[in-house]
Order: sequence, then C-alpha cells, then structure tokens
Amino acid sequence: MGGGGVVDVVLVGFVRALRAAGVDASTERLYAFLRAVDVLRPGVRADVYWAGRATLCGGHDDLERYERVFAAYFGPVGEPARQGVRAAPPPRMRLVVRDAPAQTRAPGESEPLGPPTATLASSAEVLRHRDVAGLDAAERAQLNRLLAAFALHGQTRRSARRRPARRGDVDPRRTVRELLRRGGEPARLRRHARVRRPRRVVLLVDVSGSMAPYADALLRFAHAAVLGGRTEVFTIGTRLTRATRELSHRDPDLAMAALAAAVPDWRGGTRLGELLREFLNRWGQRGMARGAVVVLLSDGWERGDPELLGAQMRRLHGLAHQVIWANPRKARPGYAPLAAGMAAALPSVDVFVEGHSLAALERLAAVVRGAEADEAPVVHGKGAERA
Repeated sequence: MGGGGVVDVVLVGFVRALRAAGVDASTERLYAFLRAVDVLRPGVRADVYWAGRATLCGGHDDLERYERVFAAYFGPVGEPARQGVRAAPPPRMRLVVRDAPAQTRAPGESEPLGPPTATLASSAEVLRHRDVAGLDAAERAQLNRLLAAFALHGQTRRSARRRPARRGDVDPRRTVRELLRRGGEPARLRRHARVRRPRRVVLLVDVSGSMAPYADALLRFAHAAVLGGRTEVFTIGTRLTRATRELSHRDPDLAMAALAAAVPDWRGGTRLGELLREFLNRWGQRGMARGAVVVLLSDGWERGDPELLGAQMRRLHGLAHQVIWANPRKARPGYAPLAAGMAAALPSVDVFVEGHSLAALERLAAVVRGAEADEAPVVHGKGAERA
C-alpha cells in the first residue's frame, strides 16, 4: 500500500484485534480498509477511524465492538461532537512526518492538498508481541483494555434442530402443507437445514506460583470468554475452583476482585493430575466436557504424579471434541516439553500453542473457534477427525 509498510503493519494488527473481538473482518474487508486509508490520510486518526468503520463493520454489533477495540488499540474514546460532523475517537497514535524538500510558492498560493508523507507508530502493535511477563504497569493497563475487547466462541456443531432454509434437505411436512393450501396445485419445495450452535468452551487456568507472571492476563482473557457465552472457567493450583460466576461481572476489574476473593490457592503449588481427575469426576463426566473444546492454560509443571496426569488427560481426550494446551513457556528459544507434567500430557493434546502474548492469545482464540485449525501445530491428530 502506498501508506508505507509501517502503516500497513499497524493497521493489520488492528484488524487482528477486531477479529479477536468477534468482528467478521474478512480478507476482502481488510484490503478495502487498507485501500481506503491509502486514499485518505494514513497519518490522520479521523480518517483511519472512519475508513475502518465504513469497511470493516458489517452490522450494529460490529459497530459496538469496533468502537471498543479502536479505543483500546489507539487510546481512550473521546466524546463525539454534538453538531456538524461527528468527531472520531482520539486514538493514541504518534504521527511521524518525514522532512520534505522546501518548496517556494508565489504569494497567496495555497498549500498542496495532498496528505503529508507520514507513518503511524502504534504502541498497541508493539505490545501485541511482547511477553506479558515483561510488561510495565502502563503496558499492562493497555493490554487489559485490549483483552476486555476479546470474544471467544467454540467451533460450531450441527444440532438435531432444523429451521427453514433456502438450501438443504426437502422439508416434507412444510411442502405437503403448502400443497394442501394451494388445493393440490404444484408448489415450490420447502427446505430446511440443521441449526449450527457453538460448542461449549471450558478453560482450565493454572494459577500456581510458576504461572504468576501470566495468570492475570489469562484470567482476563477468560473473563472476556465468559461474557461471550457458553464458556466455563476453572482455576487449578492446589485446589480446583469453579470461577465462571465470579467472571460473569461485566466490569473486568470487578470480576478480577471477585475472583481474588474466591480463589484460595493463588501462587501455590500445582497438582494438575489430581485436579483434572476431580474436574472430570465432578463436572466433566456429567457432560460439561463432553463434546466441548477444552483449553488448559498452564506451563505443565506438576508436583504430583505425572502418570496420573497422563491417565486423566486420556480420559479428557475421550470426552472432549478437542483438547488445546496453551503454554506461555513454549515461546522461549530452545523450549522443549521436558517438564514431567507437560511430557505426560502431550500425547492427549490435539493442539499445542503459545500463550505468552496478546498475539498468542489472538491465535488461541482463532484455534478455539476453528478459524485456524488447519494451520495450528497438531500434536495428536485424533481430535481433528471428530464430528
């Protein structure tokens, strides 16, 4: 694009954040957005705002998410003007204008109408790839705003329920009723199709001492998932705590405060095998894990018996539609799953991903909803074959 490579990187990162928030920003919409910004002024926040709003949003729900993500990605949203043209939210962008050769103009001659040669430098795009453990207070605050805009939905499945559709199997009952209504005269065949529903998502979040640098970000990710619906969250450490109710508060900070009061084992040890067995016995076997997408967010450090963890992972794999493991340590150079717990669990894991940064959590959200299932590193192929 003519706006420059740096501009494109920033804008593509913004579109990724929109997708993570549930906006259906397709590749075609992305290209339209980049072209619109290029035609306008890439370094002017109002032009970027309106170009994205016009090209990336497909409905009223998208507009709400767009406003939220734009504010989180580029800065707080300002109050729109009450009269005249509405003002765009003031994003936190830094406009860097390259020096241009001085030009002489005749007295009274106006300045050129073309946009300045500029690039956008967005702290949010840099933040996307930063390890959460190394963020300062200001960066964590910005990360929290971006995580609050996430939306997490499981892969869809076909239910037994059917609804009228233009394409699909012939609906004999509706077709016959239409014939009778017309007195036996030929009528258009009525059709129906199976309703597709999102699968339940179950998040098991490790809050032990070794996961302390990542626990807050992962739980805020879980909070956004709960608000999206059909998501259950448990914390695991030395105890198993069901955290879905506490994370149901719409305000992220209130949700985290409620969770802090409910979870007794922050920064303790890890008994993954025992707690996974407890989860399966109390909830998973009864139906919560059956046919669900189950995500474990943990570094795999296990103080208990690794063989017990391996056995419980096999039980989980037999119940769930897909088992995903997100490990923040996986992103480190030279990482190998040598921890006893991680090594025991991997044979029963369908997809093994990173979980150390905003970009990694965006990828995790995409894998959960099936958008990147074919590109994800499959560890055990059985899950991909399940209906």
